Amino acid sequence: MLKLAVFDFDSTLMDGETIDFFAQELGIGEEVSRITEEAMSGRLDFFESLQQRVGLLKGLDFSVVEKISHNLPYMPGARETIAELKKRGITVVCFSGGFRSATSHAKKILGYDADFSNVLHEKEGKLTGLVGGDMMFNFSKGDMLVRLQSILGVSREQTLVCGDGANDLSMFAHADTRVAFCAREILKKEANIVIETKDLTQILEKI
Repeated sequence: MLKLAVFDFDSTLMDGETIDFFAQELGIGEEVSRITEEAMSGRLDFFESLQQRVGLLKGLDFSVVEKISHNLPYMPGARETIAELKKRGITVVCFSGGFRSATSHAKKILGYDADFSNVLHEKEGKLTGLVGGDMMFNFSKGDMLVRLQSILGVSREQTLVCGDGANDLSMFAHADTRVAFCAREILKKEANIVIETKDLTQILEKI
């Protein structure tokens, strides 16, 4: 019986990449989107790509960051799926290589139990181009999952993970139910549930 479900945020619980929305404000959407795609497909080191992309955001008003973070489009079925999992007694957590400005706000709307993500450094109301946090590296999600399983007393057999990109691979290594959601090929190879349409409620039919 499942006891823990961990979801990626960008392109999983949320329809799109938060950092791409920020980049569009600075007119560098295509450049940042290209780096994001390379990282999510496993062709670029996640840590290096994150630093590179956040560096390009230097000077963006933090008020704009918050406004965008609070108005993101959530994935169809996200709220309903989380509500149903919680009704079944499953703890639902979000791991994101993106940003707390988005994941903490979404927690209030989507209803998951906790979020682990990164923090954009801001000074005097503007982004400095620096970033820190819980999910900086390729291994971060797997590392955090193992710690969470230990704290909660949950086994890999009782764990579901769901994501779309290469930085979700590390958590796939520690769960028996592995959902690739509208995912890159690199992740689909490691999944035992593959969903190709943007509807998270399909997970409920398969577990």
